[in-house]
Amino acid sequence: MTLYRATFLHTPTNPFHEADALQVEEDGGLLVRDGQIVQSGPFAEVRAAQPAEAVEDVRGGLLLPGFVDTHVHYPQVRIIGGLGVPLLEWLDRYALPEEAKFGDDAYAAAVAREFVSGLTRNGTTTALVFGSHFASAVDILFEEASRAGLRTVAGQVVSDRLLRPELHTTPERAYSEGKSLIKKWHGPESQMGGRNLYAVTPRFSLSASEGILDACAALMQEFPGVRFTSHINENLAEVETVRALFPGSRDYLDTYERAGLITRRSVLAHNVHPAERELGAMAERGCTAAHCPCSNSALGSGFFPLRRHLEAGVHVSLGSDVGGGTGFSLLKEGLQAYFMQQLLGQEGMPLSPTHLLYLATRAGAKALDLGEQIGDFSAGKAYDAVLFEPLEGSTLHAILSHSPNAERALASLFATGTQADVRRVWIGGKGVYQRTDLNADDFLSNR
Repeated sequence: MTLYRATFLHTPTNPFHEADALQVEEDGGLLVRDGQIVQSGPFAEVRAAQPAEAVEDVRGGLLLPGFVDTHVHYPQVRIIGGLGVPLLEWLDRYALPEEAKFGDDAYAAAVAREFVSGLTRNGTTTALVFGSHFASAVDILFEEASRAGLRTVAGQVVSDRLLRPELHTTPERAYSEGKSLIKKWHGPESQMGGRNLYAVTPRFSLSASEGILDACAALMQEFPGVRFTSHINENLAEVETVRALFPGSRDYLDTYERAGLITRRSVLAHNVHPAERELGAMAERGCTAAHCPCSNSALGSGFFPLRRHLEAGVHVSLGSDVGGGTGFSLLKEGLQAYFMQQLLGQEGMPLSPTHLLYLATRAGAKALDLGEQIGDFSAGKAYDAVLFEPLEGSTLHAILSHSPNAERALASLFATGTQADVRRVWIGGKGVYQRTDLNADDFLSNR
């Protein structure tokens, strides 16, 4: 066993419901055995109970639960920064031409390495991933995630209209390829074992006919443990196109509901323009909305109505939406979420640092139905953790050195933290990333 001594913060309860949800241990102890936290609390108490265990002192920074990204696109790493156009034009100009390259396994493998590295280096330890339209590329993603240790929930993206022809499939092929991937990768009882999970993933109703959605539903019925993810109500032009394609549906959500795809294990990205009926139905079924604030801003999709979601009882988590989003950091997503809610005024939901930490960690764990395994530092959870320790001489180092308490330091971390401030990352107790340290002044002397 290892006893980690750290300043750690986590949210074992929901701050949208509990005022004192943030738990802070200025001098805390986390006792870890076989990758699982067996005791959590003040260091003195944990040490007294376990006087013989080896201590690893990681004080000097902030230790947080590993981040959980609930919407990110594996094939879009290399197109981050396609700014200045709305969603549908962005897809045609940037995303779809890039995604067509993933029929080349060597290309897919190179991007898979970049993708997994980008997540872990930013402190993301679990991700709900929009995979590739090509089954072989999804297989490659799972292989790389397994090698690196990333907790991955992912699936083959399926569509049969309105995209590039090489990205189209048929309902029969969507079902058969999905079934093969599920048997190989979904859960510890799969052929490959491990911590990967499968998510049935039609791209969105705009590009998925009723036949494709029915094939997705068939997989979910045959394999009840798989997750479901897609897009919804991201862009007004998209919403109108879906309405025309499904004239018999009440709204966008109904296109998924009619196929039986909306459950407590469903995560729908964006939902910037929901109808009240949709919010009520999502709440009733326990479906999650993945809020992607940087992408919503970059593509001009609109302001996410967080208050309406919460008042309707809809669970909300956070997603980076790479590459419509602007990077893998959930610190940046949290800050952008804060900004956008501030700009909404009375219609917005004021967000505290506690809310941001919850959205980046425990909310994502709940969205993926992994709340009993990850998301905070309670005893019984996996030791998924990220240590933020800024370089000496950096602005954030100066701020944290003078923060009056850990909660204020958390606010400063969301305001100014970047990938460079990630010192170490653990997943299931295993170190998956460690920064090679330099002082900020060293960067200047090495130029």
